[in-house]
Amino acid sequence: MFQQTGFRRVKRGYREIPESLAQGPKSVIKKSSWSELRASLDDEINPAVVHPESHFQEIQDGSRSVFKRGYNSLTVDNLVGPPPQPQEPSDPLFPYQWYLKNTGQNGGKARLDLNVEAAWAQGITGLNVTTAIMDDGVDYMHPDIINNYNARASYDFSSNDPFPYPRYTDDWFNSHGTRCAGEVSAAKDNDVCGVGVAYNSLVAGIRMLDQPYMTDLIEANSMGHQPDLIDIYSASWGPTDDGRTVDGPRNATMRAIVRGVNEGRKGLGNIYVWASGDGGEDDDCNCDGYAASMWTISINSAINTGENAHYDESCSSTLASTFSNGAKDPNTGVATTDLYGKCTKTHSGTSAAAPEAAGVFALAIEANRLLTWRDMQHLTVLTSKRNSLFDSKSRFFWTMNGVGLEFNHLFGFGVLDAGAMVALAKQWKTVPARFHCEAGSSIGLARIPTDKSLFLTIDTQACAGLETEVNYLEHVQAVVTLNSTRRGAVQLFLRSPMGTRSMILSERPNDADSTDGFTKWPFMTTHTWAEYPRGKWSLEVEFVTGPPMQGFVKEWTLLLHGTKEAPYTNLPVTDPHSKLAVVKKAHEDRRKM
Repeated sequence: MFQQTGFRRVKRGYREIPESLAQGPKSVIKKSSWSELRASLDDEINPAVVHPESHFQEIQDGSRSVFKRGYNSLTVDNLVGPPPQPQEPSDPLFPYQWYLKNTGQNGGKARLDLNVEAAWAQGITGLNVTTAIMDDGVDYMHPDIINNYNARASYDFSSNDPFPYPRYTDDWFNSHGTRCAGEVSAAKDNDVCGVGVAYNSLVAGIRMLDQPYMTDLIEANSMGHQPDLIDIYSASWGPTDDGRTVDGPRNATMRAIVRGVNEGRKGLGNIYVWASGDGGEDDDCNCDGYAASMWTISINSAINTGENAHYDESCSSTLASTFSNGAKDPNTGVATTDLYGKCTKTHSGTSAAAPEAAGVFALAIEANRLLTWRDMQHLTVLTSKRNSLFDSKSRFFWTMNGVGLEFNHLFGFGVLDAGAMVALAKQWKTVPARFHCEAGSSIGLARIPTDKSLFLTIDTQACAGLETEVNYLEHVQAVVTLNSTRRGAVQLFLRSPMGTRSMILSERPNDADSTDGFTKWPFMTTHTWAEYPRGKWSLEVEFVTGPPMQGFVKEWTLLLHGTKEAPYTNLPVTDPHSKLAVVKKAHEDRRKM
């Protein structure tokens, strides 16, 4: 019997104390866990509401379109006048869901939202797409979740049974997964809580966070669970956000994720959505191997005024952003489902941002069932909007890369736009095959000077003429081995041949490590997306200003991931000012050179 060593994984997001506890210890009457659970369930949920065995099959059968013979939709009565405007959801918390429809409520910026109504208006609501919430369980008896719950795709890896119900605690600590589930799939117009981003989609619960420590086996089993039933996996957790941890997936987990993107969804690839982290400005999500992986889509958050939240980490691997709390007004949290049939308006952290993205991706998959995991990343880059997102401390500004795509070190390529993503998904043509090119290495000790930057360059042909030739970039990785007297004082920048400068590691004041350093750590950037990779790449290494430090870079390797053929050649351009039009023109101009 092999005993695995455990390690820590933490939920992302701040949680408020329930009112009963806020009144102080004297007013809390201690009850047994079971009586408390039973009472809260008896309170609002009808115990007779239980799915028949054929429930899931009926949902699937019901979604298949039926064509009537001899029926002509172009009859006069169908051509008279425009169809009625879709009704706004009547759910009681919908007015508080500013991230779905921002009218400027609670001091927010009007129209700074996910633009989901534009997707819903196209008849897209996530039908028959399943999102798995990998977390501390899902209250699948919640009246806002029960009819969209996919039991066949769910499992409890913390307790090894098929019922991922959250374990009861007095402080509602295990409400995290239920809150995330409601953001994706809460039902519409049922007078309960709010509405999900993809309110007709299915949600599965994978309970895997609620044990004393995490193991590689639990993580790997969770991420490889039912890959043909589950389309999207949403994760709002990761290594400790303390500003000094460098950690990522272990071997089995890494293999499970790679298998998921290569073989899941019957070969189209599962979508793994990751919350970028809550370590704030003193942490860097490129030190989190889950968020920084090119197999995952890393999502940061903004608050209702457009600025970053105080807990947001920044890094070059973040692809896009959604919304979470952060303003002083408690009503600016995320309104969603809570344990035992209750609702909350205060879900928060990048924990709340990742499921919103999963909901938008569910809409895109309903619009086009053939989207691959890479198509989803391309769609994210091309349809995310700068909108009015900004860095509250004016450290990171919006910059344009070599083919005209705007990016920000905090927000990636901008805030997800569900309407634009669904519209583009409907006419999307799958991108060409992807290749991995090892573009070169620089090996040998190089000392980091104390008073200026060290520049290490690699001149590459990007595997031209070989099977792995890359001409149009997706992800770029700098695999670095370095040691210094203080790891947190090192900053790294990567400059592409087209002049785009990505900060691939920022200062981490709490990281005092002087022994481990980084050993072949893959720092990833998305900022050079769609650029041309041939030419001189430079890695810039520097110490932040402060007491003198010593450090050495032992080696670095440049890995280029992308396509040989231009990715958007067959896509029609409907808007000459769209990102798609800008990038296509840049690619066409390059080919003429």
